[in-house]
Amino acid sequence: MEHDTDRKESRASDEVVRLLSAKIQSGEYSDGSPLPAERSLMEELGISRTVVREAVQSLSKQGLVVARPRHRPIVRKPGYEAAISALESVATHLLDNMTGVRNLFDTRIMIEAALVRQAAKEANREDIAALKSALEANRAAIADSDEFYRTDNAFHGVLYDISRNPVLPSIHKAYSTWLEPQWSQMPRLPERNEANYDAHRRIFDAILLRDPDAAEDALREHLNNAWKQVCRTFDEQP
Repeated sequence: MEHDTDRKESRASDEVVRLLSAKIQSGEYSDGSPLPAERSLMEELGISRTVVREAVQSLSKQGLVVARPRHRPIVRKPGYEAAISALESVATHLLDNMTGVRNLFDTRIMIEAALVRQAAKEANREDIAALKSALEANRAAIADSDEFYRTDNAFHGVLYDISRNPVLPSIHKAYSTWLEPQWSQMPRLPERNEANYDAHRRIFDAILLRDPDAAEDALREHLNNAWKQVCRTFDEQP
């Protein structure tokens, strides 16, 4: 009898997820607005509190709501960032060991190698200006490791923006979030900041000279050196 009840609640939860997803997709529940209160959903749909909570948990895993303890879930309009954020639990599992970190980092190298090649071929005046501004901010932050980390991320972020592909900035944000636990444990020293800035400058110079091969070489050298820094921090073999 208990198993029958569990199956019924599971089916009811699936139906509620479909219903609420449709309302989010249609805009009836707008981006940034809270879902109706648990009690309201229970009364409106004739369901139990358990079914409501299971449905909200499923919506959260799909990236359609942001659920926090003691707060009403907030709607997130479906989009690239929400879709990629929904992978966070999978990514966190993969990052439990250095092999998983390396695999994720390799995909970043592959994507950014393509991005710098594209930037060297297609970046316009505004793109170059944005990249130069990010590079100058990075240089100015060499003595301040926390600010350097932020401007380092921002420099790489411009490369994702230049593509004009709305998927890619969301991917950059995901990489930054997923890999931050490893980065945050690394010693942050001005001399290391100086080396990373020099690598950024070489990437910029190659893009400015419209040399995609040199841009890719500089990018790969930079990120491979960054990986070696990670390995030294965690006493792993590169």
